[in-house]
Amino acid sequence: MTIPGRPIRLMRSSRPVAYPDAVAFMVGEVDRIAHADHSELLWFLEHPPLLTKGPRGQMQHLIEPDRFPVFETDRGGEITYHGPGQRIVYTLLDVRQRTGGDVRAFVRLLERCVIGSLDRLGVTATSDPARPGVWVQRPDLPGGESKIGALGLKVRHGISLHGISLNVSPDLSHFDAIVACGLEGSAVTSLAALGHTASLETVDNALIASFAACLGSLEPVAEVGFDGRSAD
Repeated sequence: MTIPGRPIRLMRSSRPVAYPDAVAFMVGEVDRIAHADHSELLWFLEHPPLLTKGPRGQMQHLIEPDRFPVFETDRGGEITYHGPGQRIVYTLLDVRQRTGGDVRAFVRLLERCVIGSLDRLGVTATSDPARPGVWVQRPDLPGGESKIGALGLKVRHGISLHGISLNVSPDLSHFDAIVACGLEGSAVTSLAALGHTASLETVDNALIASFAACLGSLEPVAEVGFDGRSAD
């Protein structure tokens, strides 16, 4: 079990992190959290432009297979784009303690965290029990909505890996390389596309406040470099 009563560690990476490095770090941290060597962790980062393909990802949803590197991943979901201007939050949390091991309830909890952060930024967003993620209304589009936040998880030893992505100001044309999350006909949007010019720092502060309100106290920790040392 995890360490009871300890604040959740909060780590922010200042430079884009390669996807294989991020996965290797998460796996190691999850093992330490599960064995109570470390407390839970929220990791804020960006990736360079890339695609990840979950076990349910269908090759016909990979429209431009040579445009970006594609990484097979064990998280739930289908094919997703990650890149600069998108805030990734990897949520290494104890699902047993948070929702009694109920993964669907845990997904709803993370969605509430993202929706709460957007509310702090003046953006109204919703979730849909049938489709993991966070949505905003777009009456100008045929479907009347756009996806602004994606979510995909893997649970290992009762601890979650992977997490959420929130589109702050990514190049939305990059999403043309895929059918995002396997949802044909669903548009993808961002805060910038909605006319909100919030900086990544402002978005981080809103996310931190919302996570703290939903999950409890957070404790900032030093960034970790991928040579195994704390970054300067």
